[in-house]
This record gives sequence, C-alpha cells and structure tokens, in this order.
Amino acid sequence: MASFDDVTVLVPTYNEAETVGQVVDDFQEAGFDDILVIDGDSTDGTERVAANHGARVVTQSGTGKGQAVREAVERHIDRTYVLMLDGDATYHADDAEAMLEPLFDGSAAHVVGDRFADLREGAMTRFNQVGNSIINRGFRAVHGDQIRDVLSGYRGFTRASFREMTLTADGFGIETEMAVECARRDIPTAVVPITYYPRPSGSDTNLRPVRDGGIIFLELFRQAKTNNPLFYFGSVGALSTLTGLGVAAYVIIEWITVGVPHEILAVVAAAGVLFGVQLLMFGVLADLIYSLHSETMSRIDSVIEMDRTEQTVGRISHERDIDTDRRPDSSGSTTQPSHTDANDTLGSTTSSDVSEEDATNKKATIPTELDKTQHEDSVVTKEDIDTEDGSTQTHGSDS
Repeated sequence: MASFDDVTVLVPTYNEAETVGQVVDDFQEAGFDDILVIDGDSTDGTERVAANHGARVVTQSGTGKGQAVREAVERHIDRTYVLMLDGDATYHADDAEAMLEPLFDGSAAHVVGDRFADLREGAMTRFNQVGNSIINRGFRAVHGDQIRDVLSGYRGFTRASFREMTLTADGFGIETEMAVECARRDIPTAVVPITYYPRPSGSDTNLRPVRDGGIIFLELFRQAKTNNPLFYFGSVGALSTLTGLGVAAYVIIEWITVGVPHEILAVVAAAGVLFGVQLLMFGVLADLIYSLHSETMSRIDSVIEMDRTEQTVGRISHERDIDTDRRPDSSGSTTQPSHTDANDTLGSTTSSDVSEEDATNKKATIPTELDKTQHEDSVVTKEDIDTEDGSTQTHGSDS
C-alpha cells in the first residue's frame, strides 16, 4: 500500500518569501518528508526561507510556472506520486490525504482539487470568479470533460501519467494544458473537493487577471485544435461567415435604399462568406478524420491488450504445466516433463539419421566380408585338393 513516503510535494514559487515557510511547515507536520520547492529566481529570498524550513530547493533554469513544473518532474523527482500546489498558502495539507487517495487506490492517475467546493470569503475576487466560470464552461464545451475547476493549482498525479502528456505552456496555462491532456489521452481523472483559503496579509499575488486570463483562454482554444477540430475551425468559420453576411446585408440595403453600390464592401462580404464556409467544411472533415483516428487507436489498444492477456495466460498455463510435471509421484520420485522442445526433436532426428547411416554402412560392409570369407574358403579347398593329389601320387609310387 502506497504511503506519503512515495510522494513528493512540488511547490513552484516566485517571490513567495512571506508564505513559503508556512507551506513547508504545514506539509512537514502532515508527514511528508520530500518537499521540493522549485523557484523562478526570486528576488525576495524565497529560496533561503524554504531551505531554512527544511525544503529541498532548486532554482529553475527557465521562467514561468509551466516550465518549472516540467523541469521539476523530469529532472528532480523520482518518487511515484506528485502533489503539486502553489506556495501562497491558499492550499492546506488538511486536504492532502483526500487528494492522494484516488492515486493510492488506483482509481485515478490525475486528481484536481475543486476550489469552489469550499471557497472561503476573500479567497477569490468576483472578477476572478467570473473569469474562472467562463473558462470552465468553455473547457466543458470544447473538450466535453466535467472538471469543475480547470485552473486549480492543487493537483496530484503519478509521474507515469505526467510523462504521457505533451506539455508546452510556460506560464499559468500549465493547469489548463494538463486538464486538456487528461481529456485527450483518456487519463483517469478524479475531482476532489478542497478548501481554498485567502492569501495571508502581506503577500502579493503573481497573477494578472486580464493578461493571464487571456493567455489561459487562448491556450484553451489552441488545444481544441487537436481534441475538437470542429469547434476550433468551425467557430472561426462561423464568425467569418456571419461577418460576411452582415456586411453583405449592409451593402444590399445601401444599394436598394440609397443607390450606392459599395463594390469594395461587396467583395469583402463575399470573401468573408467564402472563407467561413471553407473553414466550416474543413472543420467537418478534420472532425471526421479525428473520429476515425480515435476509433483506430482504440482498436489498436484493444488488440494490444488482448495480446498481452493471451501471453500472460499462456505463460501462466506453461508454468503450471511445468510445476505439474515436476510434482513428485506416489513413490517419491520426480516426474520429468513429458513435453519435448525443439532441441529434443532436433536431437532425435539427428540420432535417427546417424543410426540409419550406420545401418547402411554395415549393410555395405557385410557383402565385402562375405566375399573375403568365400575367397579364403576357396583357397583352402584348392590346397586341400593339391595335398590330396600329392598324397595319392606318393602312395602310388611307393607301392
């Protein structure tokens, strides 16, 4: 069973000297012994404060939260699970166990903390709440995933699932990009209710709502290109078509009522409509290609999974047969495996071939020896005849 010893607490920071010490102490008291603070070269002593409170401190090589997260996970973390949060003390260790539970029991590989489940007074301005709501609705419309708080900075994930993602965002768009990658790659994702606290007095936020909100929204729209091409191309195409139709309507009204043709505007209107229709058609084709690609990849994954299952079953069956063959019988002797492998077959074939060759040689040798024996017998017989003849002649002369 996994425990906090398998978890690295990741805290990306930039000028968080007022709060980072409190964050480190909070998670150390909760039982975490590996707290990594990756700092974006702060100018207020954040690194020194974090190190004094017992954190492992690394200065990132680039800039931006997204770059810091990627660098930390790829270069400085070797544990199985990562619990990521901001260093502004708005997230507490009280929710850490609930965040990690879906990872520990294997029900999810990525966990998002829902700040809106318990949003404390003063933790988020009304303007920020409206912006978060727009982005969350846009994410659900584009990607079809029901993550309530896409921009939450309190996340837990496995290192293996992080390596599956293709992340390029350098700034605050990293949370949005991670949510999109989870939806696109079907990474099991859980949403856990957490408490979101206001920043302690004296600490300033690094978030610029208008600038960073625009970047996040553009990042969300850009990611739709590969996950929902119909929305990506269709939205631009629909906007272009509607604009062209509006200009065309103005040209027609002006031509009928006033008699002014507005040739240039007419050309602009026609170009806008044609461009919009082409984008809509391209969006439909791209969506069809994406659907076919997803279906093909799903079938490939199914075939691979079935092949792995068959190999596993075959290996288990083979090991079971070997164990059965080697099990001692009633006499106490061990029975050898009854099956033969390729080497046994080859050996049998070779021995058979050699035996047949020997037999052939022997057959070839037998007639030769027989002829030799017959020849010797014939020689002996001739000598005997000569001897008998000689004896006969001798006896004849004596008499």
